[in-house]
Amino acid sequence: MNADPQELEKFSALAHRWWDPESEFKPLHQINPLRLDWIDRLANLSGKSALDIGCGGGILTEAMARRGAKVKGIDLSDKALKVAQLHLHESKVDVDYEAVSAEDLAARTPGAYQVVTCMELLEHVPDPASTVRACAELARKDGQVFFSTINRNLKSYVFAVIGAEYVLKLLPKGTHDYMKFIKPSELARHCRAAGLEVREVIGMTYNPFTKIYSLGGDTGVNYLMHCVRR
Repeated sequence: MNADPQELEKFSALAHRWWDPESEFKPLHQINPLRLDWIDRLANLSGKSALDIGCGGGILTEAMARRGAKVKGIDLSDKALKVAQLHLHESKVDVDYEAVSAEDLAARTPGAYQVVTCMELLEHVPDPASTVRACAELARKDGQVFFSTINRNLKSYVFAVIGAEYVLKLLPKGTHDYMKFIKPSELARHCRAAGLEVREVIGMTYNPFTKIYSLGGDTGVNYLMHCVRR
């Protein structure tokens, strides 16, 4: 299984706080409108079949369902999925959750989705290329595939590890392993090898003074990638 037990345990231990916007997941709540609008602008979610890989507690998953998509969320953390399922009683949206890996689901239902999202996951798995292949296999021909991860360079180490975890305390210490960060060129290579055409790469930045996230041309730390299945 393409999963790191320590990574699963780390996020499982925090699962009960997933929907608290002032918890360790505050950054996810803050960036969710940005990434949702970006995905919706490119994929037009309404009426589409969508899969959220590494959905955790369901922040993006539910948001896509509220935009009119028929959404399935998958994760390997049972605790996070239980939180996601419980939150459906409050949100009243229609989402199907399952504990299954992207690779296993791809073997079972290839080409099943018009939209596939894999956000803030690749930097936590042992074999990101395997996850990218599974994303491609799960998408229909001409389906839209979206990734979000962290670049690997000195700037990303300073901002995503030292800054975010130790100085600004935006994330718990140990959230990220710098050696697992992925350069855009590396992710693009994985995508092309999996039959995906890269359409757009856009950066996501955080202003520590205004405490606002924004999308733009700076891909030095966090970035998003839009692909189409060929």
